[in-house]
Amino acid sequence: MTNKPKVLTHVPIEDDLMESICEVAEVDQLIITAPRSELLVALKDVDGILLTPRVRADTEFFDAAPKLKVISTTSVGYDPFDIPEATKHGVVVCNTPGVLTAAVANLTIASIFSLALRLFEYEPYVRSGGWSKREKAPPLGTDIQGKILGVIGFGRIGQEVTQRMQALGMRTLWHDVFDVPHSSAPESEYRSLNELLADADFVSLHTNLDASSRHMIGEAELNLMKPTAYLINTARGPLVDQVALTKALQSNQIAGAALDVLEKEPPVEDDPIFTLPNIICFPHIGTATKETRRAMRELAVKNLIAVITGKKPLASVNPEVLG
Repeated sequence: MTNKPKVLTHVPIEDDLMESICEVAEVDQLIITAPRSELLVALKDVDGILLTPRVRADTEFFDAAPKLKVISTTSVGYDPFDIPEATKHGVVVCNTPGVLTAAVANLTIASIFSLALRLFEYEPYVRSGGWSKREKAPPLGTDIQGKILGVIGFGRIGQEVTQRMQALGMRTLWHDVFDVPHSSAPESEYRSLNELLADADFVSLHTNLDASSRHMIGEAELNLMKPTAYLINTARGPLVDQVALTKALQSNQIAGAALDVLEKEPPVEDDPIFTLPNIICFPHIGTATKETRRAMRELAVKNLIAVITGKKPLASVNPEVLG
């Protein structure tokens, strides 16, 4: 018989991280592909769970876990978790901000350059033999120097992208639910959402997903953008109305888009957006480096251990639960 708290791991982690949990808790493991019914049964007597946002934490989830004190996710995003319901049940939700800032900023900047320089048109032109056969080359790209970058969501990642692109010669604008940035934020010009969309040559999304931000970029917003402008989304797929974006790209309402996230993931195979020549898509790889994913798992484990041992976690979404 043990007095240790009980933890369920529902995501693969390295042996050394598992050992650190085992030092303070009794651990059960459930494979990430296990059906939800198995998860709900496994929750009945656990104090903490380590998982990913693939899991929907709703009323059913919390009702199945009467002893639960902490959900620790190996991600910065937590939109599949019902935070008010978690708070109601006294469950603190922890995530992993900060450790992925550089990786997502890197992909955002790579996407901006790929769109501006038309890299994904020139590369297959060479690979298919077009250059060798002296076929007509793709259209010329555009410089980013002097262009306007509009950043929607001026948190860690939005600020990192802003600072880097300013160093590369771009003028930057920002928009967020607040209109006064943190004192450490880089100097940039605030705009309302509509003003930013109308002025920017590149619009990059870096905001959280919630009820107020879902489809924040829809038909009306896309109509405000310049026909020469590009949209980049490395944040959350449902921030953008994908049907409206597809129509805007088909009609050349905007010049193009780069998406690391989609409304439905994984997408249906015949989604029309993949047939368009003015879009590049990636399979949600914003954090897909060995170093970043390891750092996310480390932080998630530290958060989990902190809560079940009565300490303050490094990152929590609803810290009011901790009193």
